[in-house]
Amino acid sequence: MRSAQDLAERVRALDGRGYKAYGAVGGSWAFEDFTLHVDHVQGDPFAAPTRVRVVVPPEVARLPEASYGSRVRALGTAAFLARALGGAAREAPRVRGSGRSGEIDVETPGQEVLAQTAVQVDGAGVVEARFGVGLPAGGRRILGREGARLLTVTVPHLVRTALLASAHDPAEILRHAEVNEDAEHLRASLAAEGLIAFVADGASLPRRSGVDDRPLEGEGVVLFNSPESLRVTLEAPNAGTLTGMGVPAGVTLVVGGGFHGKSTLLRALEAGVYNHRPGDGRERVVADADTVKVRAEDGRAVTRVDISCFIDGLPFGQDTHAFTTPNASGSTSQAATIVEALESGARTLLIDEDTSATNFMIRDRRMQALVPKEGEPITPFVDRVRELHRALGVSTVLVLGGSGDYLDVADTVVAMRRYEPHDVTDAAGDVASAHPTGRTPEAGPPLRLPEARVVDTRCLDARRGRRDVHVKVPDLRTLLFGRGTVDLGAVEQVVSRSQINAIGRALALAPGLPFPPGRSQPAGGPELHARSESPGGSALSGGGSRTVAALLDAVEALLEERGLDALDDRRPGDLSAFRRHELAAALNRLRSLRIV
Repeated sequence: MRSAQDLAERVRALDGRGYKAYGAVGGSWAFEDFTLHVDHVQGDPFAAPTRVRVVVPPEVARLPEASYGSRVRALGTAAFLARALGGAAREAPRVRGSGRSGEIDVETPGQEVLAQTAVQVDGAGVVEARFGVGLPAGGRRILGREGARLLTVTVPHLVRTALLASAHDPAEILRHAEVNEDAEHLRASLAAEGLIAFVADGASLPRRSGVDDRPLEGEGVVLFNSPESLRVTLEAPNAGTLTGMGVPAGVTLVVGGGFHGKSTLLRALEAGVYNHRPGDGRERVVADADTVKVRAEDGRAVTRVDISCFIDGLPFGQDTHAFTTPNASGSTSQAATIVEALESGARTLLIDEDTSATNFMIRDRRMQALVPKEGEPITPFVDRVRELHRALGVSTVLVLGGSGDYLDVADTVVAMRRYEPHDVTDAAGDVASAHPTGRTPEAGPPLRLPEARVVDTRCLDARRGRRDVHVKVPDLRTLLFGRGTVDLGAVEQVVSRSQINAIGRALALAPGLPFPPGRSQPAGGPELHARSESPGGSALSGGGSRTVAALLDAVEALLEERGLDALDDRRPGDLSAFRRHELAAALNRLRSLRIV
């Protein structure tokens, strides 16, 4: 294998040549303590940076064996190293040049700990990091000295200050591995305790701002302290005995005045489907893995969703058993999102009245008198929420500040007062008895799970121009997929651009994936099994059909077997794990979606 010295000499020899001559640096180069793989060389200084991989052998990385002894521990360690690499890249001196010269692009994890491709640690302790480097140019001419310095000085500096155990406190590395293992264990313990979520005593829930997910700091921060009546004890493999508030299955209301922490608690539960880094404040806040946040979403597309259990009898005979619209209202969008969540396997729904359609949530006594049921197509959620749990086993947590009608259907009521939780379930029952609403329940036919929808997989066409797979993520709310645009701004459990990128890649592959074992082929068309061999993994070939659930199952099976690299054979560093529910949300928001 060529050496680091060979690389330096070759790049310096390119000085002054046209930018495309940088192609000579492609391939693998042996450094003293790691191997550098240049997988793709950018063709222009203004293009996406050159993709490189650094592989550090275990005898050099020297990570504590306990930090990668299991998959969940290795994920915690990898996330720690990825943040360290991102920090080192931001502090590295920028070489001069035009375009993206000298840029070092590391996909740095946020507060969540997810499987990701920026830094990976395998079961033998090998560390692999993937990032972009902007090869330096003056105009469109190579700056050879700066290029050699970037690749043979700056990159080794990043490796030695971020990816080796010697650069960190070994106890800190272990802490990230152990905290991640504890969170996974706590979440797995919920069902046996009859819980859908757990918020540990001492957790710090408030965030710095709506765009900064780091914990709020200062003397005014109130740490979480469970009401005694809801306090449970769980065991974690490393932290030992933990106490905190257990949120039981059923219907739970979170009530209280404005600015007292209701939505903050709900957002912590929403984020609890993911593990969090030590120091986040929510590292011991966990929710059932199949918890889905639901909200109204005016203007979204809905494709053949059976919302008839919530909305039926629309004017002009519009069919709500296969409801379709390019521009949903607040109530129809919220109904569709709930049904879609059930279709993807949600077991808990989270709802905040602030982001809900009022007419979908409640119809009070006066409105029932003014507008009789025969003139109102909506069955309000208050008349379905208990049935969701009793008939389908789906729990709900609702944040409420203005509608007391839900007191009649609640199993548990938590009041937030100055960010402190209080169990007011008994008091809520007394209030409901003393102040009856007088409204008439309006539930219609029994609630049922939605029938399987079958996707015409030709609609999952990711091609654009000469590209077999066109997937771009310009921001945290937008997926560019093929010729279309998917707005994920209302899908609040999407947490990173790398997650959206992975979702887009999965959608492109899904039609060609084999059926997971135990799944029968749906009626409606032949299955697709052919997969394109083109770069990026396009799977579109001919026609076919598959149920939504089968598509989700096929992607999950692929990721379990082969990991995130199965989504893109170019081995990028900007993919991270997602749940089936966010994949389904993106699928359902495709305006090109066709259900047969």
